[in-house]
Amino acid sequence: MNDLTRGERLQIMLTGEELEALDNWRFAKRMPSRAAAVRELLKRGLAAEGFAVADGGSKSEDFGVTGTSSSSPGRDGKATGK
Repeated sequence: MNDLTRGERLQIMLTGEELEALDNWRFAKRMPSRAAAVRELLKRGLAAEGFAVADGGSKSEDFGVTGTSSSSPGRDGKATGK
């Protein structure tokens, strides 16, 4: 995901309990940042609905939700051709 640009900012509010759950999951999975953990969880949620699952990594930039190129997979696992 070297060419990924993050042009949009998404802010969410979490309860203390939700933040603790996120941090516990992040540390258990050795995720590099909260942002990477949120992107990975979002990616997994999308995968559960039929989106392709991406490989893990150790840098925040390695974790994207939908892919980085015109050949990123769509819901059916086939390239979207964006």
